[in-house]
Amino acid sequence: MQVTRRSSKSLGELLAIKIAQWIVDESVQPGTALIERSLAERFMVSRSPVRDALRLLCERGTVAVRAEGGYVVDRWPQARPFSANVGTESPEEASYLRIGEDRLSGVLPGRISETELMRRYGVSKSLLSAILLRIANEGWIERLPGHGWQFLPILTSGETYDQAYRFRILIESAGLHEPGFKINEIALRKCLTEQQALIDGAVEWASPAQLFDANTRLHETIAGFSGNMFIVESLKRINRLRRLMEYKKAVNREAAARRCREHRVLIELLLNGQREAAADFIRLHLRDAAREKAAF
Repeated sequence: MQVTRRSSKSLGELLAIKIAQWIVDESVQPGTALIERSLAERFMVSRSPVRDALRLLCERGTVAVRAEGGYVVDRWPQARPFSANVGTESPEEASYLRIGEDRLSGVLPGRISETELMRRYGVSKSLLSAILLRIANEGWIERLPGHGWQFLPILTSGETYDQAYRFRILIESAGLHEPGFKINEIALRKCLTEQQALIDGAVEWASPAQLFDANTRLHETIAGFSGNMFIVESLKRINRLRRLMEYKKAVNREAAARRCREHRVLIELLLNGQREAAADFIRLHLRDAAREKAAF
């Protein structure tokens, strides 16, 4: 019984993080109503955990209660600094990584039921719901009509992984030359805060998922400045496909710290208006990263 309560809390906490991130990513303005049913559909959960998440966000000041009922966005959440306990492997993180490893190795079938996942990994329904919400938002599983889930395509070979990096070199550098390129300084400085936290020590204990999320967030943010939806969506698609390959590779902490320092240089070039230099830098940065990853 205690496990169920803890797992339910885990789903509400995770959903609160997802809603807060969605508010920032989609620039949902203060005063915007947050509809339970719409959020439940967006994040593929029931309305009960949405209510729990909104209550948590209300306590944190991100959302406020409407006079006529429900909630509205009150203010954008502050950038979340890395904290030492986030990197520890919780039961949820351990099960999540096991599912990822089994999917990458082909152990799991393309379609699977929640009952089978609970049996295979020994998790409660509430904990599994939190894990599936996370995986669905990362883009490598989707709910089937009725019952069951379907895994989406991922990169499974070194050759396709290398091709993905070569494609990224082409589109990410080209994005900086787009005629509609415009920097969002607030978004870029949020990424700088995150990268600096990693440089200051978090890189030594951050999980593979945290490192991947922080780094893809920066690259996708910069791609978004291009104003070209095809560049942005292509990069997001590639990042979804390569996520599990990144988890499988051993984390070279020294190399990860070096890439974070390079990210800081890239951000500073953009903040100083040196777009040509930034385009050259991002090509070299991605080539070096591809070579480092190929060695692991």
